[in-house]
Amino acid sequence: MQHLVHRSTDTDRPALLDRLRATAGDRERRVLFTGATILTMDPALGTLERGDLLVTGSTITAVGPDLKAAGAADNAIVVDAGGTLLAPGFVDTHRHAWQAQLRRTIPDVDDLAGYLATTLAGCAPAYRPEDMYTGTRLAALGAVDAGITTMLDFSHNSRSAAHSDAAVQALLDTGIRGVHAAMAPHFGSWDRQWPADLARLRDRYADPLLTFRLAALATPEIAGPDLAFGPELACFARELGIGVSVDAVFGEASSRAILDWERAGLLDEQVSLIHATGLGPDAWRAIAASGATVSLAPTSEPQIGLESAVPAVDEALAVGVRPGLSIDVEVALAGDMFTQMRALLAIQRMRAVNAAYLAGDSGPVPQRIGTADVLDFATLQGARTCGLDRVTGSLTPGKQADLLLLTADELNNLPLNDPTGTAVLGCDTRNIDTVLIAGQVRKWAGRVLDVDLPALRAEASASRDRILRAAAGHQQD
Repeated sequence: MQHLVHRSTDTDRPALLDRLRATAGDRERRVLFTGATILTMDPALGTLERGDLLVTGSTITAVGPDLKAAGAADNAIVVDAGGTLLAPGFVDTHRHAWQAQLRRTIPDVDDLAGYLATTLAGCAPAYRPEDMYTGTRLAALGAVDAGITTMLDFSHNSRSAAHSDAAVQALLDTGIRGVHAAMAPHFGSWDRQWPADLARLRDRYADPLLTFRLAALATPEIAGPDLAFGPELACFARELGIGVSVDAVFGEASSRAILDWERAGLLDEQVSLIHATGLGPDAWRAIAASGATVSLAPTSEPQIGLESAVPAVDEALAVGVRPGLSIDVEVALAGDMFTQMRALLAIQRMRAVNAAYLAGDSGPVPQRIGTADVLDFATLQGARTCGLDRVTGSLTPGKQADLLLLTADELNNLPLNDPTGTAVLGCDTRNIDTVLIAGQVRKWAGRVLDVDLPALRAEASASRDRILRAAAGHQQD
């Protein structure tokens, strides 16, 4: 049981922030977080009931029970983190960020066809590059506010090079660790610059916080053969040295496609498969054998109703695949990782208990996962799914300082008893006090920094209104 101490007082915090921001460009700057309960998510380090963490520049350089006593505070900015959980930032492995100004426009959509008709066929063709910027920036800022330090933006509205430039610039301007996964649009006219334009993007935007992936669909049923993953797209991605994220992986057609990819040697650890609902056992065997990763969207699959509508966590774990988690579409879903962790935990345990209830003593049933599992999926496994597990996902010395301070002494969490259980079941976005990405402060004292909120409100509303008017006019025509 953790004895809580008060973290830095309100009067101390503005001065601390000033020091942190004034030294932001110093690669040798040392910041020591002291007295936190540390959820390292590193199997070798475990959880420290009371510990310290040292950041030098952008990198975690030490984690231990009392670094201050060992001299780590010398020439360091010391942040009293008592009363908090110190954890890695969450990793969102798949979000269509450009849609953010359309948040909850279709909250009760109940099938994929409804989403395709309203958002991808109706609204997407009306987007200008500036709308791409607005939506992607809003999504990234919302992610940071919710403790997501890495976001894979499955940007499937790449109508022109300018649309892609705007989406990439939005990621850079928020300071999030962004993965731009580019794909051509499903419907409407576009410049036919994809996928070749990915080479230009990779070469133009050289930034340590930014990586690129090829985005594709699993099969041609939704948008035709040009967007379906296969030998040509796989070869292009390998020549460019980037990973591939494949969306709409579900059902018998995707199961057959996965076996085709296996036979052609297209599946490997650089390929991430999104959703993976309703796949057959042979497809799961191929996924596991290849080292491909899996991204689940725990609220999207049941709420929208994707194939079986059941997140494929048991199927993945049965073949040794530990999945990452994702938000998917904010047009219908919540945008935070706490919701994803809790939804998956509840669904999986419901399935396991129900299977045991129905089976009685007659057969094997899935083992129940726990809070440590879903937190692992939301951090380290998410980073692995994005190809970034050597960079982020755990508080391991040598990795980038992408981290959160979660208040454990607020009304919804006190007294702190089980740290992992509190992070998964107790916390929500109000508890995300501080967010660092690559050692830089992006949220402090519960407030995302460098955001003109009134201006952002006006920009997002104006963009939404114009898009919806254009979409309505198109439907009337």
